Amino acid sequence: MASESRTRCVLPYKTKNLKDDYSLGRELGQGQYGTTFLCTHKETGQKLACKSIPKRKLLRQEHFDRVLREIQIMHHLSEYPNVVRIHSTYEDDTSVHLVMELCEGGELFDRIVKKGHHSEREAAKLTKTIVSVVEACHSLGVMHRDLKPENLLFSSCDEDASLKSTDFGLSVFFKPGATFSKLVGSPHYVAPEVLRRQYGRECDVWSAGVILYILLCGFPPFHDGTQHGIFREILQGKLDFETDPWPSISESAKDLIKKMLERDPKKRLTAHQVLCHPWIVDDTVAPDKPLDFSVVSRLKRFSAMNKLKKMALRVVAERLSEEEIGGLKELFKMIDTDNSGTITFEELKDSIRRVGSVLAETEIQELLCSADVDESGTIEYGEFLAATIHLNKLEREENLMAAFSFLDKDSSGCITIDELRQAWKQFGIKDSNLDEMIKDIDQDSDGQINYGEFVAMMRKGNVGSDGISRRTMRNTPLWNFLDRTFCSCFKTSYVFNNNQF
Repeated sequence: MASESRTRCVLPYKTKNLKDDYSLGRELGQGQYGTTFLCTHKETGQKLACKSIPKRKLLRQEHFDRVLREIQIMHHLSEYPNVVRIHSTYEDDTSVHLVMELCEGGELFDRIVKKGHHSEREAAKLTKTIVSVVEACHSLGVMHRDLKPENLLFSSCDEDASLKSTDFGLSVFFKPGATFSKLVGSPHYVAPEVLRRQYGRECDVWSAGVILYILLCGFPPFHDGTQHGIFREILQGKLDFETDPWPSISESAKDLIKKMLERDPKKRLTAHQVLCHPWIVDDTVAPDKPLDFSVVSRLKRFSAMNKLKKMALRVVAERLSEEEIGGLKELFKMIDTDNSGTITFEELKDSIRRVGSVLAETEIQELLCSADVDESGTIEYGEFLAATIHLNKLEREENLMAAFSFLDKDSSGCITIDELRQAWKQFGIKDSNLDEMIKDIDQDSDGQINYGEFVAMMRKGNVGSDGISRRTMRNTPLWNFLDRTFCSCFKTSYVFNNNQF
């Protein structure tokens, strides 16, 4: 079985050898499937982390699929500041390697052990970050399924270091209303509906509620000497607010915990409702609405772009790898309910309504028209990718150069109006005022667009994309009287055997 696994591949294409680009250093940590090492980019000297997953541990095709899905989800979430960013992926005969942002501050688990007792307000800040990640995941059609302090890392050792979510190995894409049955997660953090084998995204809020409970008192809300005992307590759902230090903890904090650990997932708070709870908000401004359904926010952003930038994004989208666009493919399939390969107005309207948006039909039509660059009346897959790819893809020089080279047909170093007409024709775009467009971009007024002008146009207005404010907060953890040995029992993630419980 092991020799067979080494011949199978996770990625749909051949990659370079990891050691051609990086040198590996000390071990940073170990997980269920892989080991993470410090790595250094040989050309730039940049320090990163490399998670190496031996193929001998991938015993079935579903394990290979899970690794690819983890890579896709990390790319899918890469715009969010509190998610560890993936840089590149490598594969050889024996292992898959994920090169990621280095978080030198260590696990939330370790830091809260070290710091000891802190205030409720500090715990609220930490919880706000964790639940913001949950809200971001859900807005992009991703369910984490393994939230716990070991999967939350600090970017540095500084007191005000940002907290980032990592390890999406058990995460999945989901459609609104879909339910799952596989028992996965870490024993102390699984929601009761997961144990009942019928659950949705609400399970992530439950896990965040367990983390909050531990932050405030130092022990998990449901604990027993055995896994079966833990599961029984979770299903019973009785919370201990009598043992010290609970008598000294505010009623507002307890109210939030009760609502996050509501056994009925339909009555449980959503991630956005948690962020609006008075104990989280305190004297700051509450978010006035949930994060937009990702397609809506990105189409709004796309609609403000000129047609040249839209076309360039189409070129960039078409050269991205399978793992970079896998999440967008899942979003497209979620909206294209008749599997026709195009998104109609009715399909876009239905998908927006399903996630609770109150956009008027005229607004939805405007969003569709903004992505429908060839004015066919529908959004086809290539147009969808162009409209919804992460704008951080534009930070990569090779993508900008590829888009410019596509438009600069004669390789003169400048894009002329005739070359734009050729590109317009190639993509089926109807005539537009190209003279005015060039004037807006042409900084030196020579009647054409050079590479510097093109890059300035492409990067203009990209900060804070997705319409999401970058909430950078000072995350200070709280953990009262934590005993590391006691808590080590809830550090392991599982895909539980269905016969175990």
